[in-house]
Amino acid sequence: MTLRLMTWNVHGGIGPDRRFDLGRVRDLIARHRPDVFALQELDTRGRGPECLTPLRALAGEEGYLAQARTIVTPDGDYGHALFSRWPLTDIAVHDVSQGRREPRSALEARFAVGDVSCHIVAVHLGLGIGERWRQARRLVEIAAAGRPADLRVMMGDFNDWFPWRPVRRSLAHAFPERTRLRTFPARRPILRLDRIYSTAPVVASWTDTAARACSDHLPVIADIDIATPGNAALNVSAPAGGGLFRA
Repeated sequence: MTLRLMTWNVHGGIGPDRRFDLGRVRDLIARHRPDVFALQELDTRGRGPECLTPLRALAGEEGYLAQARTIVTPDGDYGHALFSRWPLTDIAVHDVSQGRREPRSALEARFAVGDVSCHIVAVHLGLGIGERWRQARRLVEIAAAGRPADLRVMMGDFNDWFPWRPVRRSLAHAFPERTRLRTFPARRPILRLDRIYSTAPVVASWTDTAARACSDHLPVIADIDIATPGNAALNVSAPAGGGLFRA
C-alpha cells in the first residue's frame, strides 16, 4: 500500500511568462493525483483568498487544507499550505523565523490512512546558511514530538544547496528515507532544494518538466510504502466528494 506525496514551490502562481495562473498549477498537480501535497510561495496579495479556489477543488468538496501565513497584509497573504484527501487534525504553525530575515514557518498536521497515523510537517526554509542550520535543529524537535508509532513525513523547499547540507545532515537520523531530485532552476535544474523526507520507504520518486511553464521550481512527487504487518483492514478510499485524487 502506497501513499503519494507531492511538494512544489509554485513561485506565487507566476510562470516564466509573468502570468498569474493557478489553473495550470492545478492541472499539473491533478495529473499526478497526490494524496497529500504541500505548496510553497502561495500569494493571495492583491487577489483575495478566492484565487486559491482552483487548488481547493483538488482536496474534494470538504477542502482539507491547512495554511501557514508568513506575511499578512490587508489585501491578502503569503505563505505555504498543505492539502489532503483526508481530514487534517492537530494543526500547528511553528514560527522558525531567524532575526530580521524573511519570516519562515513549519506547518505541522496529522491525518489517518485507515489504521496508519501520519505525522506531517511542511516547510519553506530560509536562504542563509546559519539561518537554515538553526531551523533544521527546530525541525528535528518538531519531528521528535510525534507519537513513536506514527509514520512521519517532512517535505517542502529546504533551500539547502551547499556541499555540507546542514539541513539534510540534521534530518538524516529522524528521516532515513528521502528523495534526491534536482528541482531548481526549473529550466535547467542543478540544485536539490525541494525534498520529501520519510520514515517509510520511498518506492518511487519523480518530477515533471512541464512545470517549467508554471514556476521556477520543479515539483517532487513520491510514493511511499505505508503497509504494515497486520494492517489488512487498511482503507484508503476517497472521502465523500472525491476531488481529483486517486480513488
